[in-house]
Amino acid sequence: MEAVLQALSDESRRTMLEALSAGPVTAGELAALLPIARPGVSRHLRVLREAGLVDVRQDAQRRIYSLRPEPLAEVDAWLSRYRALWEQRLDALNTEVTRGKRERRSTR
Repeated sequence: MEAVLQALSDESRRTMLEALSAGPVTAGELAALLPIARPGVSRHLRVLREAGLVDVRQDAQRRIYSLRPEPLAEVDAWLSRYRALWEQRLDALNTEVTRGKRERRSTR
């Protein structure tokens, strides 16, 4: 999971993953989304491949990339513990805000 989190830490790679969430995309189409040179795009794609976030297949001269959701599901499962903690705290905050509004109305 460490490699996945490191891969997700870069904005360019997140942009690529977002594009891939709509379906398979060529390397050229991914490169067009970023304001960097092709070698930089290739390095980002290598990081995503090594983290297991994308698959690549050759189609004549083109490389077509597709998203592999399994590593993202693993990160989501890990984050779910923290998400539950925040949801409890936000629910408690909502209760306190509602209580404060009622108290202000009753004192008017």
